[in-house]
Amino acid sequence: MEQHKEMKQPDNTAVRTALWRALHVEVDAPPHIIEDETGLKLIAPDEGWKQRPDMHPEFTRRLRASIVARARFTEDLVIEEYKKGISQYVILGAGLDTFAQRYPDIASNLQIFEIDQPDTQTWKQHRLLETGFGISKQLHFVSVNFETSSWWAALLKAGFDTGKPTVVVCTGVSLYLTKDAIITTLKQIATLAPGSTLAMTFYLPMNLLDKEDQPLQEIAEKGTRQAGTPFVSFFTPEEILELANEAGFKDARTISTKDLEALYFAGRTDNFSPASGEVFLLAKT
Repeated sequence: MEQHKEMKQPDNTAVRTALWRALHVEVDAPPHIIEDETGLKLIAPDEGWKQRPDMHPEFTRRLRASIVARARFTEDLVIEEYKKGISQYVILGAGLDTFAQRYPDIASNLQIFEIDQPDTQTWKQHRLLETGFGISKQLHFVSVNFETSSWWAALLKAGFDTGKPTVVVCTGVSLYLTKDAIITTLKQIATLAPGSTLAMTFYLPMNLLDKEDQPLQEIAEKGTRQAGTPFVSFFTPEEILELANEAGFKDARTISTKDLEALYFAGRTDNFSPASGEVFLLAKT
């Protein structure tokens, strides 16, 4: 990125995820799973960004499909719950999420709390203002370190109403958290007002991935170790449900890659389909 060299940059994973969502629109055949180039506008990368090794259209195809499927699933969930009357939306590990900018009519009737690391949030707020998107009064930035600080305390300080049913989304985060931190997070979310919904992604152990995805996973794990942000936690579907039940959720189920394929990729003829590693926990209080 050319601008703001004096400002600390957003998390690399958040940037890569946002660029993959934009790359999907630019290189994958329609119908697009999600159309999101807002993150690209915020990042404003150098002209040759699509030539980055981690943007290679073919090499990243299945990972890119996973990212856009994950985003579509959570946004469909939020819109569905909004239609039922939900008025609060919490995003744990929000990164460069752009729901508020792409769905302004819905966002204007929600209190949206984006929780993430301080550097990423400071940069994002600056860019929202600089690019003219602005920051509505319904959008709250909650800066916190998930391992060392209480995201819950920070959320309450930001004006969150514990008496109202809420949608909580947490994608791409559990990989980096210890099991104890995940358990604490689940137990806290399970105390939300009745009718609240959690959609949280977990990652399968290597031996449960499709063989074609295992080499990519090995490369990803090596890269995160070298970057100082190693993958920490992996769970089987049975272990995920056990965590949810022990945390106190009334209703919990998993959404597999095959489920997402049936929802969003049926009938495609371009071999665009998600990688096999990620599983959603969908749970209600």
